[in-house]
Amino acid sequence: MPAGHGLRSRTRDLFARGFRKKGYIPLSTYLKTDRTGQYVDVKVNGAVHKGMPHKFYHGRTGRVWNVTKRAIGVEINKQVGNRIIRKSIQVRVEHVQPSRCEEELKARKVKNDEMKAAAKARGEVISTKRQPEGPKPGFMVEGASLETVTPIPYDVVNDLKGGY
Repeated sequence: MPAGHGLRSRTRDLFARGFRKKGYIPLSTYLKTDRTGQYVDVKVNGAVHKGMPHKFYHGRTGRVWNVTKRAIGVEINKQVGNRIIRKSIQVRVEHVQPSRCEEELKARKVKNDEMKAAAKARGEVISTKRQPEGPKPGFMVEGASLETVTPIPYDVVNDLKGGY
């Protein structure tokens, strides 16, 4: 029999609940607040069949554009051929979680502002741009002794007899 091409085909492991994560869904899932413009990760919960996104969107990050009573509208970029299309999908709250994609950016902004304030107090001008990590510094190897290794000539006749 050929493989099926249905809506949930090849999702046995993709939509499976994690180890020790089976059972009821915590109330905190429903009590969290989602705001327009917030980044969310689409992570399908296999226990909830309603409002489940297509398997393509599982693991993708998108931006909230609409919030309703039970669902959230998420805009996700999808590559189709040689172009990227912005797709709008409606997903139930069980299938999304807040994304951590902006954490590093926000932390870096706070750190840069502190560095700028400290430099301004000292009367200096600093660059807060990220620089690529350069090559490792060179070093000298200490206490190494030089040893000359001389190869033993290969003797075909003795090798055929079974060694020396």
